[in-house]
Amino acid sequence: MNIPKLVIKNITRKKGRFVFTLLGITIGIASFVTLLSLGGGLKNEVKKQASELGANLIVTPKGWCAYEQISVLTGEQLPEAIPFDEVKKISAIKGLTAVPYLTERTAIKNNPVPVIGILYEEMKAFKGWEIEKGDYLSSQDEKAVIVGSGIAQQFKLNPMDMLTIRGEGFHVKGILKETGSKDDIAIFMPLSAAQKLYGVGDKVSFIAVKVDDISKTDEYILKIQETSNVAVVSDKQLLKSVLSIVGTVSITLQLIAAVAILAAAFGIINTMMTAISERRREIGILQAIGAKQRTIFGIFLLESGFYGILGGFIGVAGGLVFSSLSAPYISQNEFTAFLKGSDLAAALDLRLVIGSILFSFFVSIVSGLYPAWKASRLTPVEAISYE
Repeated sequence: MNIPKLVIKNITRKKGRFVFTLLGITIGIASFVTLLSLGGGLKNEVKKQASELGANLIVTPKGWCAYEQISVLTGEQLPEAIPFDEVKKISAIKGLTAVPYLTERTAIKNNPVPVIGILYEEMKAFKGWEIEKGDYLSSQDEKAVIVGSGIAQQFKLNPMDMLTIRGEGFHVKGILKETGSKDDIAIFMPLSAAQKLYGVGDKVSFIAVKVDDISKTDEYILKIQETSNVAVVSDKQLLKSVLSIVGTVSITLQLIAAVAILAAAFGIINTMMTAISERRREIGILQAIGAKQRTIFGIFLLESGFYGILGGFIGVAGGLVFSSLSAPYISQNEFTAFLKGSDLAAALDLRLVIGSILFSFFVSIVSGLYPAWKASRLTPVEAISYE
């Protein structure tokens, strides 16, 4: 008796039922894989942006919530609430370097773009920027901007091109070399020009601080808080805070996907129970020619497992494709602005693929246990006499 051939023949004899049962587990696994891959890509990008911020400490206005801390990493617009006098006080502390950010927004061809006001000399030294085309800023009063490589490529910008920001013209003085960070998709202008343009007085959004001695980070936090009426968070605390929110959202979405997989499991149970009812005579014949209970049990268990293996392969492939296609649209949301299609590959490893297929197989095997047990308990007389 060729059991594998018998298994495939049995589950495909009702093609419509086979397709719909397979679709149930496929969609469940595809949803699960999509959320896992997007969640993994999001966590990786959070860590990447935190490291590329180049700061050991972030100085913010008191009362900022975790959402605003996320915006520090994404480059989204933030309220301006720290007077420049506070920046001077913090910069005067020995053993640290402080650079202020004023984060605003504009639009180029109806596409939102971050505009960041900076102290150009301090920021260049802080970030280690290099210019790919054109020249760097040379005065806090000049009406000029430098743009990230991504912005230049997207809008085909070159040095000496003009940009209109809030009704005023600024010429593109230079284009930064690619950094692989959010700096690639931002416009930078002198801080005083940005403050005047957006009418925020002498205020900035937050301050990035790099310390000379990392072992004294706690001491620097106390000094900053004693010097100025602000809140201070370390890069590790910022990363932990953001990742905790990302993790909570990820788990919630995975639980939603688990519901789809649970529904698919009941679909397999229903299919297998229906198959037992239809194949009682066949079961009886198998028993009559010498098939033991464990053989009958194994046949039906393999049938349910086949749904899991096939559905797992198709679901994983579909999930990976869908996550790649959906990432650009999801990244338009400020909360998930970390996601970039090119970064998803980093989150997709062999463990995700194999783990999801094995999980699909496990769910299907568990779903098939009761139907397989039920089939194996039929007596030959009971099965053959079934009308």
